[in-house]
Amino acid sequence: MPAVLLVRWALVTASLTAAAVPVCAANPPAGGRPGDERPAWYVGYVGPLGHAGRGDAEGSYASMRLPATPTVGLLSNADATEGVSPFTAKGAAYVPRSNVLRLSSGRWKYLPDGRTASVVVPAGDPAALRQIERSRAWLAAGTVPGGTPQRRAAAERALLSMRALLRPNGAVAAGWTPGWMYSWPRDAAFASAAFAHTGHDEEAYRILRYSATTQRKDGTWDARTKLDGSGPPDGRRWQLDANGWVPWATWQWYQAAPRATRRARLTVLYPMIRKAADRAAASLGPDGLPPASPDYWELSTATANIGTAAPLLAGLAACADLARELERPDDAARWVRAGERLRSAVAARFAPLGYQRTVDGRHGHDSAVAFMAPPFNTAPAGLSRALDTTYEALLLPRGGLTPGNDPAAPWGAVAWTPSTSFFALAWAGTGKTAKAGQVLDWVLSKRNSLGELPEKVDRAGRPSSVAPLAWTGAITVLALLALDGRPLPPPPLRR
Repeated sequence: MPAVLLVRWALVTASLTAAAVPVCAANPPAGGRPGDERPAWYVGYVGPLGHAGRGDAEGSYASMRLPATPTVGLLSNADATEGVSPFTAKGAAYVPRSNVLRLSSGRWKYLPDGRTASVVVPAGDPAALRQIERSRAWLAAGTVPGGTPQRRAAAERALLSMRALLRPNGAVAAGWTPGWMYSWPRDAAFASAAFAHTGHDEEAYRILRYSATTQRKDGTWDARTKLDGSGPPDGRRWQLDANGWVPWATWQWYQAAPRATRRARLTVLYPMIRKAADRAAASLGPDGLPPASPDYWELSTATANIGTAAPLLAGLAACADLARELERPDDAARWVRAGERLRSAVAARFAPLGYQRTVDGRHGHDSAVAFMAPPFNTAPAGLSRALDTTYEALLLPRGGLTPGNDPAAPWGAVAWTPSTSFFALAWAGTGKTAKAGQVLDWVLSKRNSLGELPEKVDRAGRPSSVAPLAWTGAITVLALLALDGRPLPPPPLRR
């Protein structure tokens, strides 16, 4: 998750064992431009009490390169993307339903076809107008959810931003700021599902093909990859939850894909599905739970966590159902058995704790409780109360949620839009549409001056950190679909 870069600053300042030395970032990362960076800090960090392993500590990473200011918007053509700085955005606005920026001067700034650097042109420039019309035609070719003007405008902007963050090879940049300009399997899975269910099949399938090409030989995925697909940018630990998220996204794509071609294209993806499911099934211990591993916080836990167990449960159900579609009964039966073991273990170990972060009950509430709800899993008995309890525990005074209240991993008094949006999606999927709408409207009210969804909302209630964030955009689109009466179904775990 891109947010981990900022989270670790909070962890470092809270730890007396941290040390930092300045380093100079000589070269911009892939997709960045010279001059975008300033001196960064390389942090040697000893993990907080209760977290295991140095593989997820900054001391084992390559040096971080942090930008002077995060992006607040995007310019894009079919092949390239450029970030919009806060300075450029002052007094500016997108030409509606496009990635062409109307500057405070009235002139337009956009990224011409075949170029990697933007230009400023008079308003009404013919080439810019053609790009605007293509963006509008792309939106019109699919579905833009949203029952109010604000919600529809947010969905349009989220879809265009996800499209701008999607690379021609299928990689999805989490954001367009150094440190976020990598593809996380988790974020990409949500983007694929959002594209699929809004009628953008080509984009959804392109993401899944990229996931297939970057899957490791053992069936797992790296925590993130470079945008060219050449491998991970550092030594952080791989995360088992991708073995749930990618199959879940494949299942969601299959539900929405054109029936004339979907079976043949699923056959192309099936080797990826088989390797992912077999690895997930093999990871379950005698107690039916996956091993302790990094969750979406990208920090390891000493015991199994819900942020891994819930996605794996969704993924095993998805894989079994896809196997049935391709008439692979042995595969389907094997993965159903594994899914039933995991479901029973989650019910026995996590449910009594209200689906807290870990089975030892020592790491507090976690927004990942929402992963037990549709569109990921069929909501088990008692989940409604767990959602309410967790939301109340994580709610901040100005609104919005902190991802968790683990005392060993402080997040600070800032709201994180993905974690907050999880609850809008979960409540919309379980029929609590009024509650879902209230939460989602709060998130939408925190869009920045360009209408982009930020990663964070600061203590004063202002958008902060990177914008747009692909993950928040995708969750928002999925929640809006549900609120429009088109909720995504969860994969069924059935024999």
